[in-house]
Amino acid sequence: IIHCISFLVLLAAYYYLFRLYDKRKITELSLKYAFKEMFGGFILGFATISLAIFILYLLGYYQAISISTAHYSIKLFTVLMFAALVEDLFHRGLIVRICENWLGTNITLIIAMLVEMQHIFNPNFTLFSLFSTLIWGFTMAMMFIYTKRIWLPFFFHLGWNFSQPFYGSNLTGLNDMGSIIQSKFKGPELVTGGAVGIEDSIFTASFLLLIGITLYYLAKKEGKIVKSKLFRK
Repeated sequence: IIHCISFLVLLAAYYYLFRLYDKRKITELSLKYAFKEMFGGFILGFATISLAIFILYLLGYYQAISISTAHYSIKLFTVLMFAALVEDLFHRGLIVRICENWLGTNITLIIAMLVEMQHIFNPNFTLFSLFSTLIWGFTMAMMFIYTKRIWLPFFFHLGWNFSQPFYGSNLTGLNDMGSIIQSKFKGPELVTGGAVGIEDSIFTASFLLLIGITLYYLAKKEGKIVKSKLFRK
């Protein structure tokens, strides 16, 4: 309950702060396409991890042992929900939004990738984790840049975070986030993600990069790539 209330308070605080400070409509929290982006984002995030798990299963690197909700709680889900909102409002709603308007899309994408370097302090972080983290920053920024709203990246983030413990994987190096499917991973760390979790698998990183590149292509095709004010005449 506390996490859910904090979630609503954070959204309200962001809305009214920038409504008063910027004296503008807070379009990044617009509800016009909210349901579509919420549902689509969560399904896409969950499906990305699920596809990587399915490939591991076919390769014999993933084994489902049992299914039980006894090892997962609503509290864990709301923790992930609130943590994702904090990150997405700050990184996408604030940094990406402001930087794109000033520096343009391409420079902003580089900044968005570098901002994600805060994750180097996560447990069990590896050299490949750095590569995956940069891809994460790129793709999440593109979700915001393409829609100009927070809902798609936030709900993708939520589906991404929920699906990993759902399949019994560690989450960004944490092994205490619960599980619904009790499972066993075996095989090369590059394929399984090792102690970091399935998000550090080369399959997952590749799918994530593909999503980001697709969104960049669509944004460019639809004229949503913003030029830097530094180079505007």
